[in-house]
Amino acid sequence: MDTVKLGERLVGEGEPVFVIAEAGINHNGERKAARDLVVAAAEAGADCVKFQTHLPDHEMLRGGETAAYVGESLYDLLTRCALTVDDHRDLQRLAWERGVLFLSTPFSREAADLLETLDVAAYKTGSGELTNLPLQRHIARKGRPMIISTGMSTLEEVGETLDAVRRLNPHVVLAHCTSTYPTPYEDVNLGVIPVLRERFRVPVGLSDHSRGTYTALGAVALGACLIEKHFTLDRRGPGPDQAGSIEPGELAELVRGVRAVRAASGRAKEVLPGEAPVRRMAAESVVTLRAIRAGCPIRPEDVWVKRPGTGIPARRLEEVVGRVARKDLQPDVLVAWEDLA
Repeated sequence: MDTVKLGERLVGEGEPVFVIAEAGINHNGERKAARDLVVAAAEAGADCVKFQTHLPDHEMLRGGETAAYVGESLYDLLTRCALTVDDHRDLQRLAWERGVLFLSTPFSREAADLLETLDVAAYKTGSGELTNLPLQRHIARKGRPMIISTGMSTLEEVGETLDAVRRLNPHVVLAHCTSTYPTPYEDVNLGVIPVLRERFRVPVGLSDHSRGTYTALGAVALGACLIEKHFTLDRRGPGPDQAGSIEPGELAELVRGVRAVRAASGRAKEVLPGEAPVRRMAAESVVTLRAIRAGCPIRPEDVWVKRPGTGIPARRLEEVVGRVARKDLQPDVLVAWEDLA
């Protein structure tokens, strides 16, 4: 499938890059901060603002594993940062008013069902859920477009999930991802983007956790149709995702950058209309170096190439040598085919 529709936008081959401003849990459970993130995403020009829907008792055990970068019990963190149903509705309404798409990532079956009551335009699953085939199938059955992140996985696992999902729902975008926070540049592996696209024949984007915007721009140059990037109002704030997030000014620059790179990603290699006058000025043509009498053969020392490019092209100089002048030719003038016999 070349394109997938997210809200009112087509995402995929030949379409503008779809930019998701990932607010995640950078609001720390505060509705005002979450609303400010929606406004900032809209003002920066993002296409979508995305949060996370956590119902901790449905998605994890209290005493489960936690990663060092989280800095505390994951259960406690997500309980503190969880948005209420009313919060979701309020943020969705605000996003609509500001002209951006509202999405949220579910981390459990119950969270997906909650989002279904909001009539969300699509579902985005995190890398931790890539191999959660029961959840992926549950979401796929809802029939809405799916964006599936692929961090912490092998190509075989991506293929297995896609096989399971596409039996139920063909509207899938893959997001290449490396699940380290922040991701070192050498671990981003942007070359995987064309590999995923060619192997699985679906639109492919990048869910980026590296610092800054460089890798996102590189991803677009390699054909990424979607960019998801964590952003925050202030990366010095509390929370595990803040330090690796970009701030509103950087988000705006990212949006401008991906638009520019997409615009620059054409494949035509021809003389473009805008290049024609420059070519006439800058290219070289065959010119005389000395006077040539009518009826005389043209010798190598009689001609060379100089600007402008409005005469016989320089690449055809050898075709001029040995021809006979039809008329007297003055030195340092363009040679025309009609001057030659």
